[in-house]
Amino acid sequence: MNLHVLPAGLIQTNAYLLTAPELGEAVLIDAPGDVWAEVAPILEKEKCRLTGLWITHGHWDHMQGAAEVVAATGAKVLAHADDRPLLETPELMERLMRERLDLKPVHVDRWVAQGDTIAALGAQAEVRHVPGHCPGSVLFHFASLGAAFVGDALFKGSVGRTDLPGGNFAELERSIRGQIFTLPGPTVVFPGHGPQTTVEHERAHNPYVSD
Repeated sequence: MNLHVLPAGLIQTNAYLLTAPELGEAVLIDAPGDVWAEVAPILEKEKCRLTGLWITHGHWDHMQGAAEVVAATGAKVLAHADDRPLLETPELMERLMRERLDLKPVHVDRWVAQGDTIAALGAQAEVRHVPGHCPGSVLFHFASLGAAFVGDALFKGSVGRTDLPGGNFAELERSIRGQIFTLPGPTVVFPGHGPQTTVEHERAHNPYVSD
């Protein structure tokens, strides 16, 4: 399996394209604006078809490019139902941001929940619900890869902001301690912004939630 890190959109939100050329399949985690222009040539080069678009949470910068990706590929969209209003009625976020962001509604094919398992690319991904930054925040953990894609729940040396509607720091701290810090220490954490880190590094050094 190949991993492509694709920062895109107005604030360089990380999208993660996982490809399995031997299977001819790929999955995209999050879809910031204009990400399709980066995804398309990789799919063509590796002769892969995008079968899934997995959204870590419903904030605009993680779903702005979703409609374009789905229209081009027919990929099935996964997300958590607690973010249904943000995904299906994106003008809510435009009112919050006080500007037009050209957001289009996202049709979700499967609403995932805590403990769900997704079979993809010859592997299994576990879903963990990590609210606090956004009500429907989830992470996708590939135990076989030693990797967790956490959206904006946790960053290297920081955590997601909790001052937006639906945010709650105490809830985010519980999510991080209960759902991220309980993953194996060497697990590589791939966040929605910035560089990767590891569970053990953040447990020891993150000033917001370190042990």
